[in-house]
This record gives sequence, structure tokens and C-alpha cells, in this order.
Amino acid sequence: MNIPENLKYSQDHEWLRVEGEEAFVGITAHAANELGDIVFLDIPSVGETLDKDEVFGSIEAVKTVADLLLPVSGEIVEFNQTLEEKPALVNSDPYGEGWIVKIKMTEPSQVASLMDAAAYTEMLG
Repeated sequence: MNIPENLKYSQDHEWLRVEGEEAFVGITAHAANELGDIVFLDIPSVGETLDKDEVFGSIEAVKTVADLLLPVSGEIVEFNQTLEEKPALVNSDPYGEGWIVKIKMTEPSQVASLMDAAAYTEMLG
């Protein structure tokens, strides 16, 4: 399974790619695979500032709906609009075109509490 080295990972299978004070958030290939075919994303939190592990939206697959949790505190500044038309990008390219939101981190020090690729791989067993 593809687990990029340049990302940080949460226990809840979200990933974080830091770019300065901002960061991109998505779900891991493992999570996308477990959910199955993703058909819709509901991200009502754009413009809101949320705490680490707070729900920022939901992701709907053919068989289930799951909450999306923010891996670090921050303001949701952008939703990936491409996913409105093509939610399956989360399945086919979870670490690239399938990113879900961009945030402005309010506590960048929280990044240190996330797992690196090796720790995430170990967690998956």
C-alpha cells in the first residue's frame, strides 16, 4: 500500500501535508479502500476554526457515512471543489487530486503529535 513519506498521519486515517502555515488534509488510501466507492463529501465547515480531532465534515460511500476529523487545529480555508463533481478522486488519488480541505493551522506544534509513514504503517499492522 502506498504511504507517502512526506505526510503526517492521524490515528483516524487522515493525512496532513504541511506547506508553511497552511496544510492540506485528506484520508489515507487505507481509509478510502475500507470505505469503498466514495459518492459524496459534505464539508459545511469552510470558514470555521476547529480544534484537533473535531469533525469538519463527512464522507459518504455506497455502504456507509463516516465523519472526517481534523488532525490539527485550524481554520478550514478551502474545500477541494473538484470533489463535488468527482468524489471518486478520493479513492483513485487520495494523496494528490483527492485532497479534501486546506487549513490554516492555529497550533502548528500539534503536527509533532502525528505519526510519520513508518509509524502509520506499523499501526496498520
